[in-house]
Amino acid sequence: MSSPLVLLPGDEIPSEYLPATNSAPLRLGSGLRLLSQPPSSSPQSSSPSHVLTATQAGILSTDNKRNAVSILSSPKRRYIPTPNDLVIAQVHHSSPDYFHCMITPQTPHVVLGQLAFEGATKKTRPMLKQGDLVYARVLSVGLGAGAEVELTCVNPATGKAEPGGLGHLTGGMVFDISTGMAARLMRASSSSSDQQDGVAGLVVLDELGKKLEKAGGFEIAVGRNGKVWVDCSNGGDAAVKATVAIGRCLTTIDEHDLGPADQKKLVSRILREMKIEV
Repeated sequence: MSSPLVLLPGDEIPSEYLPATNSAPLRLGSGLRLLSQPPSSSPQSSSPSHVLTATQAGILSTDNKRNAVSILSSPKRRYIPTPNDLVIAQVHHSSPDYFHCMITPQTPHVVLGQLAFEGATKKTRPMLKQGDLVYARVLSVGLGAGAEVELTCVNPATGKAEPGGLGHLTGGMVFDISTGMAARLMRASSSSSDQQDGVAGLVVLDELGKKLEKAGGFEIAVGRNGKVWVDCSNGGDAAVKATVAIGRCLTTIDEHDLGPADQKKLVSRILREMKIEV
């Protein structure tokens, strides 16, 4: 479409704005909900039959190659839990069956089943305590006021921790970023693209990966709730310095909306300031 489609919560997505291909299932990104998928009255019809509505305000984004559609919202908006979102949650307290966790300061506690971990049983379930971090997926958000948001650390269909990394996050540090930056980081970290300007305008992860390769590299987990967990595997003071440097790079790029060239300069400057050998 030549003009962007601006949506408000509850707006229905016109079918002409959806990907035209029927060769693959339609992939829904954040901010959208599938209300129904009525059967097509004409087998020869090539138009999608999905009935979608917006759950947040923003601009509709369509990816024809991936047969995907999502909503681009304000990068500084507060996080609203949506099913299938990956989030970083902090344990607040526990009850006999659940861990009660925080995902943002503005939202009520969410629940995470004590058996919602790969291979967990009543005898082998993780013994998480207050302040522990978990990387989890939003399983459900419930309906109506006061409904609890439920998290899981496994794929309900397989019982496995998919994608890799779901579960208890040990070590490392957590940094606060905007929800827009979180979405960009998730696209960049999951893509195999070799575009010169990176994915979503981000080259910082590739640049840090190259420069910190000799130092043992690093792990990263990004939550759609505006949290990013970083851990360097080489241990000792060098790992702490590298972790802090990565966090500084990400938060500075988020705050100042730096382009690819400035991101590379920033990485070199911060690593030099912290005296990290590359």
